[in-house]
Amino acid sequence: MRNQPIGVMDSGVGGMTVVAELFRQLPRESVLFYGDSARCPYGNRPAGEIRTFTFEALDYLAAQGVKMLVIACNTATAICLGEARERYAIPVIGVISPGARAAIAATTSHRIGVIGTCATIASDRYAQALQKIHPNLFVASHACPRFVDLVESGRFDDPTILGEIEEELLPIQSRGIDTLILGCTHYPLLTYAISSVMGENVTLINSAEETARDVSHWLSEENLMREDELPPTHVFLTSGEVEPFREIALRWLGWSPPIAQVRVWEQKSFDLSREK
Repeated sequence: MRNQPIGVMDSGVGGMTVVAELFRQLPRESVLFYGDSARCPYGNRPAGEIRTFTFEALDYLAAQGVKMLVIACNTATAICLGEARERYAIPVIGVISPGARAAIAATTSHRIGVIGTCATIASDRYAQALQKIHPNLFVASHACPRFVDLVESGRFDDPTILGEIEEELLPIQSRGIDTLILGCTHYPLLTYAISSVMGENVTLINSAEETARDVSHWLSEENLMREDELPPTHVFLTSGEVEPFREIALRWLGWSPPIAQVRVWEQKSFDLSREK
């Protein structure tokens, strides 16, 4: 079991921000990643549909024999984390609590902003997680649904998107925050533009680093650290088109991992030797 991969799911390509941090902090571990780009974004969908899509992905990864599940999607974490921890016999990690801890460590004014998808913001999970740790925090939450489309379309480093970013962030700019949680794993790919709009006095929080620390902690506690001396094996699966996914992976990770198209709602098994 120790030498099995870590299973990571996301609604699309945004979870690669978490995977990149796993690669940095846990270079010996193998990763099996599934991004549901064909049905992205999740954040504008009803909770029931989000739950269905999330558990299709998690069930699929669990069936491949992964030793841990990481829900690298804030929307899926908000809707499904509690149930997922009851459903599976292996550890399940989400991204909301790690992001909340990192924001509390960063703020000096105790005024924290959260941006995310409509479903994540409506769930109020970030405010709950923050105020559970620090009840006197001021928390301003705002949905930025257009950001996911900017990333999935590959425009995250296009300088012409700055106006769209500014328009979307306008409501939260006036809230007097000194820390802003990027409450969607797609959003760190827009860090430069978001930082340009929010200004140098606002610290941006990407939960990926803290999430990878949680993964490391759980692997250690459960005695699941990889022991194999051979190099790790990484496989990326997408329900969308392979080439756009490959291009974004190359631009974000700096190299192109093996990628195959798998639609988990159509098949229950996948031969990893068929990787492209």
